[in-house]
Amino acid sequence: MDENKYITRQQERHRLVVDNREKIEVSGVTNVDSFDDQEIILETEQGLLAMRGENLHIKHLNLEQGELNIEGFLLEFAYSEERGSRLRDRGKGFFERLFK
Repeated sequence: MDENKYITRQQERHRLVVDNREKIEVSGVTNVDSFDDQEIILETEQGLLAMRGENLHIKHLNLEQGELNIEGFLLEFAYSEERGSRLRDRGKGFFERLFK
């Protein structure tokens, strides 16, 4: 197998692992659009991902590898199909735009 094809396939994989709603591991992350202790918005290989919670902290971020680890208490998360694009209407919250 060609090594470059293998690397590309690995980078395109997206995985979300939530452990007891307190530790979150995400792979396939291409960008972090915004974050604070209550909301983190990411661009992933599978679209935009918004996570809302309490005391959210980014513990590890490596965009070259597409890896992100978060600690805090996860209340909800949602995907949007806006792949590879920036969020519009920044004045509105992600969840407001998602659930119009």
